Amino acid sequence: MGVTFFDITQQNQALEKEISSAIDRVVSSGRYILGENVSQLEKEIAAYCGTKFAVGVASGTDALHLALRACGVKAGDEVITSPFTFVATAEAIAYCGATPVFVDIEPKTFNVDVTGIENKVTRKTRAILPVHLYGQACEMDKLMQIAKKHHLKVVEDCAQAFGAEYQGQKVGSFGDAGCFSFFPTKNLGCFGDGGMITTNDEKVAEEIRVLRGHGSRKTYHYDLIGYNSRLDELQAAILRVKLPHLESYIKARRRNANIYHKYLKNVADVALPFELKYARHTFNQFTLRVKVRDELLEFLKTKGIGSMVYYPLSLHLQKAFKDLKYKKGGFLLSEAAQDEVLSLPIFPELSEGQIAEVCFAIQNYFKQ
Repeated sequence: MGVTFFDITQQNQALEKEISSAIDRVVSSGRYILGENVSQLEKEIAAYCGTKFAVGVASGTDALHLALRACGVKAGDEVITSPFTFVATAEAIAYCGATPVFVDIEPKTFNVDVTGIENKVTRKTRAILPVHLYGQACEMDKLMQIAKKHHLKVVEDCAQAFGAEYQGQKVGSFGDAGCFSFFPTKNLGCFGDGGMITTNDEKVAEEIRVLRGHGSRKTYHYDLIGYNSRLDELQAAILRVKLPHLESYIKARRRNANIYHKYLKNVADVALPFELKYARHTFNQFTLRVKVRDELLEFLKTKGIGSMVYYPLSLHLQKAFKDLKYKKGGFLLSEAAQDEVLSLPIFPELSEGQIAEVCFAIQNYFKQ
């Protein structure tokens, strides 16, 4: 039959009446920019994440950029992060005129290896930017200890990890700021681009509000060069409909992950996703490690089964960052992961039968 990698239509159809009503109310209101839905969503997400403030912005990339700027990152600074992540993580650092400084990953979680951070701290280091990749939280207790010791800011990249937890605490509530994406494929997704920044620092929150609105604190008076980065009122209305369902979506993703483990646990050639005992993985992606990744991906295609590679080339090897002068072999664990990772369908509406179809295809491939 085949299994698509991602299908948002089922989720949207289940909420069609609520979403349509929410959109109609926005259209009828005549208020389309920074209206009631944005302000209410900010309060609801702050409450969910356990932070004092949340500020809506135009995208997850903008969230990272504006958060770094609000935390004082500027030209000439260095920001420590992972090379195994979406490009926006390092892009946002570069937008500030700062330099991304990479630390290799921990091979089970794919997150930055916290034990390698302190060796990269210099007098230019301004911040640490941990990425909660695939929905798995970084080891934030150890990371925050390092940040405190060296007086560094912490900006969390939570783009793939809305609702993830570390020791019972939501990601986005540990550092100086947490950055979220509402891209449609995320655990909590809208109908386009959208982002949010959480923080417990009132000054950071206020600075982000100024930056997102062209640098203005008073209408047509500009204190600094800002940006046009406002979360759209229509997208906020859609997200407010979906937010109460988020925990059920996460529960379904975790259920699906357990089903995958049931069917694939005895396939010796497959390394299944690892979950820290003291964390809650939200499985934005369900990512295997497979030595014959490319061959398996092509085989699954022939069976009509969707799969994706997040990510095929680490950031230190990307042409866009050639000026950093990193070479192949610089981060061996990240480079090994880029050749082995393969993400399978994991969206909440998958049936056990569909997951079984994916797993039987993988089992058959290795039997051959």
